[in-house]
Amino acid sequence: MDTRPGRNHARAGAVILLTVGCLYVLQPFLAAILFAAAVVISSWPLYQKLLRRLRGRRTAAALTMTLSLTLLVIIPLALVAYNLADNVASSFDQIRAALDQGELLPPAWVRDIPLVGDQLDNYLRQLVASRERMMELARRMVEPARHALLSGGMMLGAGVAQMSLAAFVSFFFYRDGAALMNVIAAAMRRIMGDDAPDVMDIVGQTVRGVMYGLLGTALAQALVAAAGFAIAHVPAVALLSVLVFVSSLIPVGPPIVWGGAALWLFAQGETGWGIFMLVWGFFLISGVDNVVRPMLISRGSSLPFLLTLLGVLGGVIAFGFVGMFIGPTLLAVGYSLMSGWTHTRDPIVKQGADGA
Repeated sequence: MDTRPGRNHARAGAVILLTVGCLYVLQPFLAAILFAAAVVISSWPLYQKLLRRLRGRRTAAALTMTLSLTLLVIIPLALVAYNLADNVASSFDQIRAALDQGELLPPAWVRDIPLVGDQLDNYLRQLVASRERMMELARRMVEPARHALLSGGMMLGAGVAQMSLAAFVSFFFYRDGAALMNVIAAAMRRIMGDDAPDVMDIVGQTVRGVMYGLLGTALAQALVAAAGFAIAHVPAVALLSVLVFVSSLIPVGPPIVWGGAALWLFAQGETGWGIFMLVWGFFLISGVDNVVRPMLISRGSSLPFLLTLLGVLGGVIAFGFVGMFIGPTLLAVGYSLMSGWTHTRDPIVKQGADGA
């Protein structure tokens, strides 16, 4: 092996340029690749069990896992994105028509609000009676809200496209995962030496813990919310449940959905069901987050609240919809590695991870 400094520097420069070039080529697909990697790492034990049942047929097992991801996640999100974009436009057209005809009146329950009920009811009636003020309010609030909801639907649609690409990539990750892991392990041993196995263990445990925490909590909240919406006879149960699933990735997201459902029930004169929805949402839907998320995520990495919030918001800005999953996962991996290198990692978390 040539150990001359000039030759080594030239080789290092060539490797860096090649790496930058590869990243530049893959940049449009980076979000889908990262999301597919996170999904495959988290579901790898399930894939191994399926592979044993299929007697080592890697292609069949990988195809089964990919189709399961498509049926359980991508198709429902695609239907929600389509219905959201279609219904938002028609709903706001109906609101605009009602405003033009002056047919809107405040619901009866507004007057029953303690302290401010009468004043708020009178203000709303004066606002509805004044066409100019009503149209001014509509211009200031209805259109921005319509634009925001349509933008959310478009982002959800883009997320469906990213997830579809991620499902395609995940097929090859499942099928060739063992060989790919051997290459990665060899490369990390060259870079990190004897610390490479520990780093790979930390990364795997952290990715699984965060993905289990995010997706498991989101699914649990969506199922509990669906039951509550069905019991209270709230329309569009499937759509609202998927919105709870998506919004659960954002702190204090689900209360916006079930709180809106409660307000709709109050507006329909269903005071009892509205109270039921508030109680169900506060104690059960939001209670799931306090029980399930710590239990699942503690198996990999206990990510501080601030990093979770920054991971979700920054991930969405950087990668779009799938960034909700990628952002917290990347920050959790970095946080775990830093805690391990500085010997400040929580021993409870390590014990939970070792017992996984």
